[in-house]
Amino acid sequence: MANHKSAVKRHLQSQKQRLRNRIVKTRIKNVVKKITLLTPASAAETQAAELMAAQSVIDKAAKKGVIHHRTAARKISRLAKRAARLTAA
Repeated sequence: MANHKSAVKRHLQSQKQRLRNRIVKTRIKNVVKKITLLTPASAAETQAAELMAAQSVIDKAAKKGVIHHRTAARKISRLAKRAARLTAA
């Protein structure tokens, strides 16, 4: 455990940050899963809305620094490709 007052404070801050980051990462996983579970039969508007929502969540995570901006771009690109395959099928 930390011995200095500043180290104790920093430890508490990092715990709060870790909790926030976990929440955001879980939210990313949930929106990605929602898109992967879509079927080709689901409406195109639904797919587009889900994709936009997922893109928003991922972009916000990158903006907050939870994930790297290139990781965010890669995730969004892969989701868009998956959604395009669904609409084509």
